[in-house]
Amino acid sequence: MEPLNAIKGVLFDLDGVLYIGGKPVEGAVDAVDRIRNAGLPCRFVTNTSTLSLTSLQAKLASLGFAVDTGEIISATQAARLYLMRQSDPVCRFLLAEDVMQDFADFRQSDTDAEFIVIGDIGDAWSYRLLNEVFNCLMRGAKLIAIHKNRYWQTEHGLQMDIGAFITGLEYASGVQTTLMGKPSADFFAMALISMGVAACDAVLIGDDIDADIAGAQQAGLHGVLVQTGKYRQAYCDASSIQPDRIIPSIREFPVLLGL
Repeated sequence: MEPLNAIKGVLFDLDGVLYIGGKPVEGAVDAVDRIRNAGLPCRFVTNTSTLSLTSLQAKLASLGFAVDTGEIISATQAARLYLMRQSDPVCRFLLAEDVMQDFADFRQSDTDAEFIVIGDIGDAWSYRLLNEVFNCLMRGAKLIAIHKNRYWQTEHGLQMDIGAFITGLEYASGVQTTLMGKPSADFFAMALISMGVAACDAVLIGDDIDADIAGAQQAGLHGVLVQTGKYRQAYCDASSIQPDRIIPSIREFPVLLGL
């Protein structure tokens, strides 16, 4: 396997790359340790919007990954930073309960929101809720999506993600979403600035050819696709996106970096 040369920083996607559900991918802990021991700065980047920053760190630790909160770049963290740059915004948050603690200091309203922030809320979706958000958008609210993923891999198979709901709200209201997570170039820039590494010297390893690989490449990074998690060969074969490398799993990643 021809190694990627001169990599100075690594971005790891989480779900589907390091773990699936509550189980680490085989060899993932060792792979991360080998890369850290080589002195490469690492950031752990995720569109996951069901866990707060504290809970994400705790989950990684429980699976054997020693990660500081400062090394985690989450889409919900990006959304919080975005809202903090606004002028005391009134918000409606459609977010998992655990994540809501990261947004407790913002003013909130279900009917008069200036910003509607949407993440993963599982079975809470209903026509009534979608219509409430639609009417708020028609009154001038702005739409913020933590991410726009199509689906994700669970221990029980693929699960539809929030991208379809976001797209439906855009279509009905004519409002364009402000996207916080991958594949947003601003999201990748946050991670690169945090590491002090130029885009051309960094690589992202992910299982989503659209959000991970295309997003990374458009931001100037290398993109390595793993055949774990949500990876599906037929979908990737039909895609125009060409990863810099495709490997079976993160276990092979250190070798790809020449380690």
